[in-house]
Amino acid sequence: MNPSSSVLKRLLHGSLVLQIFIGILAGIVLAVMAPQWAQSIAFLGDLFVGALKAIAPILVFVLVAASLANQKKNTQTNMRPVVILYLMGTFAAALTAVAASFMFPSTLELQLSQQQLTPPQDIGEVLHTLLFRLIDNPVNALMTGNYIGILIWAIGLGLALRHGSDASKLVFWDIAHSISQMVRFVIRLAPFGVFGLVAVAVAETGFGVLAGYAHLLAVLLGAMLFIALVINPLLVYYKIRRNPYPLVLTCLRESGVTAFFTRSSAANIPVNMALCEKLQLHEDTYSVSIPLGATVNMGGAAITITVLTLAAVNTLGIPVDMPTAILLSIIASVSACGASGVAGGSLLLIPLACSLFGIDNSTAMQVVAVGMIIGVVQDSAETALNSSTDVVFTAAACMGAERELQHR
Repeated sequence: MNPSSSVLKRLLHGSLVLQIFIGILAGIVLAVMAPQWAQSIAFLGDLFVGALKAIAPILVFVLVAASLANQKKNTQTNMRPVVILYLMGTFAAALTAVAASFMFPSTLELQLSQQQLTPPQDIGEVLHTLLFRLIDNPVNALMTGNYIGILIWAIGLGLALRHGSDASKLVFWDIAHSISQMVRFVIRLAPFGVFGLVAVAVAETGFGVLAGYAHLLAVLLGAMLFIALVINPLLVYYKIRRNPYPLVLTCLRESGVTAFFTRSSAANIPVNMALCEKLQLHEDTYSVSIPLGATVNMGGAAITITVLTLAAVNTLGIPVDMPTAILLSIIASVSACGASGVAGGSLLLIPLACSLFGIDNSTAMQVVAVGMIIGVVQDSAETALNSSTDVVFTAAACMGAERELQHR
């Protein structure tokens, strides 16, 4: 047998998770031993993330439309329990962040240069932006990665195609599966992409700059780990009534790891869909719930908004009572669900939360700047939590529905 073909076969059929971890270790070693070389391979990470971002919009559009067009009547899609889990998880994340901030209060050095950014002024503006993204031009939505707009147009087209001919439905189904094959190929390249991303991140930033924010990062990461390893398993157990950790740990390993290094929920949509297929979940459910989750399931964003806001409050010596803290949790949850509709994501929603305590915009923007400094870790962990939770809750809803059918 040709040695090169044997190596290629092992690459295509070996453990992807193991290969990714090897890529992580190789990236760290290269960054430490040869930082200049590490920066020269930045294109590997850029190519991988770019390929995922390029194929994700068309994958979501075609797969959702094809699933709805070919859906049989009276088919259970389990979307209602998925959405309920998304909302419960995000609110629980905000409450956890409040508790963590009260138990381990953080303070900031608010002497940073202001960023040239324009945050939303109130929740109404966030919801207004999100609402208009729903009716975005479908071509523009595909070009700009506006997933809430893509989802709406795909649902509309899919429902309309249910009245079309069988041949038309079959064409969409074939296209959806062809694109899924392309996605599998891109995902198999993840070890090379992660290798490039890790090497560049470590070489350019290192971790020394993060030492001054170690306490703040510990609160943020601790709250996110608590959600991932305690709250999410409890919600999953409520749905499936058996040990939730095999599912939770599988999703963290196979979805969370790639999301951590790509730092993009949009780029991780193909990874999550492939994982849902591997878990043998209902395609009519995950084809809609995964892109929806990338838009509204934002527990990590709720934690970031809450912790950084309360850090600013502690720094300024502003007293916080429990009703105000609960109100902050609600604002953070609603804002986090609209984070994808605001340029800059969760960090730009911090001034909105700060306004609840009368903190002026210039001070709040310095808090945003702190968030950008620690973003190399904070944003990665936030994305890993958000993206892996999409699969966790989708799987819980599907497995819960199967359990209910078995007990009828």
